[in-house]
Amino acid sequence: MMGRLVTLQLERDHYVVERVDSAKDALFNLRVHDYDLVILDWMLPDQTGLDVCRTYRSSGGKLPILMLTAKGEAHDKVSALDTGADDYLVKPFVPEELNARVRALLRRPTTITGKTFQVRDLVLDTASRQVNRGGRPVELTAKEFALLELLMRHPSQSFTVEAILDRLWKSETNASLETVRTHVKTLRRKIGDSEENPIIRTRRGLGYRIVGEGELG
Repeated sequence: MMGRLVTLQLERDHYVVERVDSAKDALFNLRVHDYDLVILDWMLPDQTGLDVCRTYRSSGGKLPILMLTAKGEAHDKVSALDTGADDYLVKPFVPEELNARVRALLRRPTTITGKTFQVRDLVLDTASRQVNRGGRPVELTAKEFALLELLMRHPSQSFTVEAILDRLWKSETNASLETVRTHVKTLRRKIGDSEENPIIRTRRGLGYRIVGEGELG
């Protein structure tokens, strides 16, 4: 329940969120995917958040970690910070405090948390939430930004319409496959994608993917 509520809150503030419900899945995702921030619940079904934090740090993981827990004693906080967490938030908390902690961690120097993705002359900055093409700003809605960020984070991966709907609209019951297609069409128009050599391409049966200069769609 807590994971779902945190996900909904962060999505309302235009963050792209991937939620898992076990330590095993968390460690797997941290090995194979690229993120800006980790939010860990202390209590997980297979291990504790402390175990995940310790394992991740011992393997060289550098991402900022925010620990969520109902344990509010001083020695619990010390344990979390000593294990490698960067911040510690005691449940229950108000959404505004969660947002403030997330913003503070994401404001850290780019050598620690900053992410700028670039494909050809299209640049997306996750810290400033800005996009530009050829040096000119591109105005996107929150969902369009989230869609572009998802594709640019995984340039070699194709996403089906169903997968995008599940990731970016899973909390909105009125969204449909056509909603995704419409957003992709609008996003392509806004970034000035060309028909001859588009950045966002459709692969029959596989979905959408980002394509760099000279790559085959």
